[in-house]
Amino acid sequence: MKVVKKQTNSKNCIICGMCNPAGVKAPFYEMEDGSVVTLFSYSSEHQSYPGRVHGGMITCMLDELIGRVIWVTDPTILAVTLDINVKFRKPVPYDTQLIGMGTVVKNGSRAYTGNACIKDMQGNVLAEGTATYYKMPAEKITDADMHEELDMFVPDDVTEIALP
Repeated sequence: MKVVKKQTNSKNCIICGMCNPAGVKAPFYEMEDGSVVTLFSYSSEHQSYPGRVHGGMITCMLDELIGRVIWVTDPTILAVTLDINVKFRKPVPYDTQLIGMGTVVKNGSRAYTGNACIKDMQGNVLAEGTATYYKMPAEKITDADMHEELDMFVPDDVTEIALP
């Protein structure tokens, strides 16, 4: 599927932060179907039981995917998570390339709901979630230095992603 746009990363986020030594450093792409996709891998620092990623880190990725998908329709919207429901289908390995996908299900004036999943490269769903977000003005979420923290663009040559 064709990539329409690459989204920015941040500096310190545990999922997209490019300067966080313990972070996943995941890139996020807006796709032609209106979804957001990431190709990423967890590391052993994200371990729960040996060989498995901690459920909190899995939930973080699902939250990030759904939190970012609203930017496909309006990149100025910031939102905070109201609730999230996660289903862990299979163990999520670290040191293995994975794919995450997020979509908007319902977009209201004050809140939106989305779905996300994490799959292995064979297309097996490892985890999935649904979350609702409350839209808020940026100044109510963070301080004035937000743009320096959130607008880190790391260019790459990804123009198409083969979805499993």
